[in-house]
Amino acid sequence: MTFTVTYAQRDGVGACLHLAGELDMSSAPELNDAIDRLAAEGERHLLVDLSALTFCDSTGIAAFVRGDNRAAARGGWLRVTGATGRVERVLRITGLAEVLGYEPDAGHPPPQTAP
Repeated sequence: MTFTVTYAQRDGVGACLHLAGELDMSSAPELNDAIDRLAAEGERHLLVDLSALTFCDSTGIAAFVRGDNRAAARGGWLRVTGATGRVERVLRITGLAEVLGYEPDAGHPPPQTAP
């Protein structure tokens, strides 16, 4: 399955990234690029919707941590929501569910093409 990143603005409170497919070594750079572009545009608050993500390996986890660190350096945050199955299990086992403020359902605006 291919990996896609789309985004939507969240009522003036940052952006929501929608991830679909498999987040791994070959696709993590695409997520990093999207986060970097949004940060360059001044976004400090990122909600990452994982409801359509079917797989996440250690490079995907590293991308989430990198994004959160980048946002925190500017007074913001990166949060994840909507994970199910194996992806949710990986977040909980690694402790990132707590670190990234995992919310099972934070309400998602409709996606647009990533910047």
